[in-house]
Amino acid sequence: MLNTRYFLLLLLLIGTSCYNPPRDCKAFKEGTFRFTAIIDGKEQTTTFERYNDQEIDYFEGKADTSSIRWINDCEYIVKKLRPQDAAEEKSIHMKILTTTDSSYTFEYGLVGSSNKSKGTAIKVN
Repeated sequence: MLNTRYFLLLLLLIGTSCYNPPRDCKAFKEGTFRFTAIIDGKEQTTTFERYNDQEIDYFEGKADTSSIRWINDCEYIVKKLRPQDAAEEKSIHMKILTTTDSSYTFEYGLVGSSNKSKGTAIKVN
């Protein structure tokens, strides 16, 4: 009886540890989104519009355009079209981790870097 309980508990743990929440990344390839982050201790909001292979970011009254190269339905590389300095020349790898009806959680970092950050974007339109 005790062995049966341990066996069932082990099966339950194995089954739930492999669970990946469903995600509909295609629903977020295009649209208008809002992302809020803490920058230098201050909450900052960016709005961006994505159109398949291009993204326009609006931050502090300025627009900035980037190209997008999709790796698969849930991952893409962002590269600024008009970088202002060497740091902005570096591409960013974006990976959508989970989705809801109106938002997605993503992981991002410089291409080739192991340092990653997470965020959530809300689809506005």
